[in-house]
Amino acid sequence: MARIEEYRSFKTAVGGRLMELEIGKVARQANGQCWVKYGDSVVSVTATASKEPRPDIDFFPLSCDYEEKMYSAGKIPGGFLKREGRPSEHAILSSRLMDRPLRPLFPKGYRNDVVVVATVMSVDPDCPTEIMAMIGSSVALATSDIPWDGPTASVQVGLVDDRFVINPTLAQREVSKMNLTVSGTKEAIMMVEAGANEVSEKTMLDAIMFAHEEIKNIVEFIDAVVAEVGVTKQSFEPPVVPAELEEEVKAFAEEKFDAAIRIKDKKDRENAMDEVETLTHEYFVEKMSEEEYEENAKLISDALYTVKKTKVRNMILDEGVRPDHRALKEIRPIWCETGLLPRAHGSGLFTRGQTQVLSACALAPVNEAQIIDGITEQTEKRYIHHYNFPPYSVGEARPSRSPGRREIGHGALAERALLPVLPSVEEFPYAIRVVSDVLESNGSSSMASTCGSTMALMDAGVPIKKPVSGIAMGLIERVEEDGTSKMAILSDIQGMEDFLGDMDFKVTGTKDGITAIQMDIKVHGLSREILEEALEQAREGRMYIMDKIFEEISEPRPELSKYAPRYVSMRIDPDKIRLVIGPGGKTINKIVEETGAKIDISEEDPGLIMIYSASQEGADAAKAQIEFLTKDVEVGETYMGKVMRIMSFGAFIEILPGKEGLLHISKMAKRRIDKVEDVMNIGDEVEVKVTEIDSQNRINLIRTKLD
Repeated sequence: MARIEEYRSFKTAVGGRLMELEIGKVARQANGQCWVKYGDSVVSVTATASKEPRPDIDFFPLSCDYEEKMYSAGKIPGGFLKREGRPSEHAILSSRLMDRPLRPLFPKGYRNDVVVVATVMSVDPDCPTEIMAMIGSSVALATSDIPWDGPTASVQVGLVDDRFVINPTLAQREVSKMNLTVSGTKEAIMMVEAGANEVSEKTMLDAIMFAHEEIKNIVEFIDAVVAEVGVTKQSFEPPVVPAELEEEVKAFAEEKFDAAIRIKDKKDRENAMDEVETLTHEYFVEKMSEEEYEENAKLISDALYTVKKTKVRNMILDEGVRPDHRALKEIRPIWCETGLLPRAHGSGLFTRGQTQVLSACALAPVNEAQIIDGITEQTEKRYIHHYNFPPYSVGEARPSRSPGRREIGHGALAERALLPVLPSVEEFPYAIRVVSDVLESNGSSSMASTCGSTMALMDAGVPIKKPVSGIAMGLIERVEEDGTSKMAILSDIQGMEDFLGDMDFKVTGTKDGITAIQMDIKVHGLSREILEEALEQAREGRMYIMDKIFEEISEPRPELSKYAPRYVSMRIDPDKIRLVIGPGGKTINKIVEETGAKIDISEEDPGLIMIYSASQEGADAAKAQIEFLTKDVEVGETYMGKVMRIMSFGAFIEILPGKEGLLHISKMAKRRIDKVEDVMNIGDEVEVKVTEIDSQNRINLIRTKLD
């Protein structure tokens, strides 16, 4: 095959398998592109940037998209349109994984639109396409002209037979005690995302460091790729506030900010800081000409942000005091309540400072589990957690919208936190949905959702193995004039500390270990020492929060809510399933109509029938009908049967569905009978007793009441 002139191919081993990067083969009009091959998985990644910055914005407009093509798994999309539509939850979470390690490495003040797109074109279940997208996005940016301080690299880590495994295969993932994704540079960790089955802090930290060693090798490989490709980056000079203007803003606003940021209440503090900014702008409006002010208004706002950020950080580092007057390890006041919603099957209200979340639990038959039509091996979800963040929770007056990436990400984190402690479907055969509604927020709402959901599940009587609590940690770090670093790790961060800090590190777990981690940072990475201290401080905070939960509820309720569906199960001979279903579903539909129960016939476990009903009586009634339908005929038993056919020598009586026996004419009465019709007719009901089942399974009957 003829190759284009710019084509290059690079190969390396990742996790013991070959990974190939092809550059210059496809999508050559993008600023950067990379074709990633790993096993039979193929992902195409592109990076593009606008020629000009977007005007009048104060954020970096980066967009990362992970696009799943159903053909990559040899599937045709479901539905009427038969084409890909809105991204799946997995695609949205994978987009977030791409975004988080990339964003901190763009230059401060860069306002050009940057779009990174990873298109999954072939899926090998043993080779994770999410990791390929993350590595490919790093390569695409590093080999483009877009200013970016990479490269980064990413890996997954599993724990199989007490050994760490890089990018575990599907079989290894199914038995792994953790599912850890780590991204970083050669120097430090950038991002961590994990679900785990109660692993210790030491095991988690060792796994992160194990991942970083492999990351270093991949980054070194990418550096070699960049060197061979040859890259000239766009020149970019961030806007700089003139020193004279910065000093004048500082002189006017610093003391006012100092007073404002020490106000304990969030709303009052925000109002006071807004007032400082308003006064500062009014000061410069009076001092400057209209034209001069218009030219400098944005720079004044930038200077105000710097003054505010510096003041908050210095107060924490130098005084050990936080904006709401807490010490560095101090948790905000907590109160909890369960059973608020009578008709929900379980509910828990968790309040921590000015963050409050109401979680509600609903139970349903297993067949109501979420069906997943995607490119991954997962086809359904029995446990679902949804997180909602309405505008009123932060005092904003705007319409509610459908969940965004942030809400989906927070819901997935709380879901992952609780998965390890949920009972198996055999222990608790219900589909479970928990919804966490944020009622007010001042930081750490995802961790409040985890705590509220733990209470809601226990209030619903779900026999979780252990309660789970969660905490969000923060970091403030400052480089001193002598080059040393001064830092403070904060427990239970609030909104301002998250916004003005360097790290948001969320940890959930039981008293015995970690169940989930999510870390996002805004600096160029974290060392092992910082991570170790943060994990230990988080453990202490989790235990304190767990004790507060235990004051309200310490174990699952012994009984389900009276409004929760009741469940009974039974096993029958798989060959008798047809009797339960009946022709065209007639029999099973009749049972459902008469009892009000839902009946689920298991496909995975032949012969297992699961019955759900709003009342125990309905479930028991449905079970009794199924037992009657599938019951075996026994000698000596008496049955109320129905005359189905009449012959000259006797009548055939249906004593159970599909089971007929012969009532000989001589067994119908004490007296002699010349014709069967003299005693009974087709459709009559007669009480009979089984006298014999012969070697050919023929059933002989006698009438119990002989005339």
